[in-house]
Amino acid sequence: KIVTAYRMVSDYVKNSGKGKFIFVVHRLDQDTSGVLMFCKDEKIRDRMQNNWNTIVKKRGYIALVDGKINGSGTFHSFLMEDRNQFVYSSKSGHGKEAITHYNVIKNNHLYSLVQVFIDTGRRNQIRVHFSEHGNPIVGDKKYGCKSNPIKRLCLHSNMLEFIHPVSKK
Repeated sequence: KIVTAYRMVSDYVKNSGKGKFIFVVHRLDQDTSGVLMFCKDEKIRDRMQNNWNTIVKKRGYIALVDGKINGSGTFHSFLMEDRNQFVYSSKSGHGKEAITHYNVIKNNHLYSLVQVFIDTGRRNQIRVHFSEHGNPIVGDKKYGCKSNPIKRLCLHSNMLEFIHPVSKK
């Protein structure tokens, strides 16, 4: 058996007697760490996924980016994907809209630690936006970062705020 987050949660739910199955509601891009969402009811999963943009109120990430940036800002572009699954911003305005907000938490002359919030959840959105700005995510070889001091992508999902479709909490 390959050990995955899904397998670990599934085994926990089965072994604890709290259910038989789990369903993925929200996942992350490969190599991104952090918050995942599973549920034990297929109908709830469908309701959440089908109404994702109205249910989810906030999606936050912590990122360590290459180079020094200051303050806060927003990236707004239209993303496209080539045959090799490389995502980039379209110069023509075609593609899927992507909006990324950031606020610098701390920086030095080498790196900047940023809190990121996304309005849209496109594949590699945060990675593409920071790379195209000249500050790729540390450890992100795919999008041009040369440094990798901790041998992993320095992007972590730290917040997922949503309204439950049944309890409304």
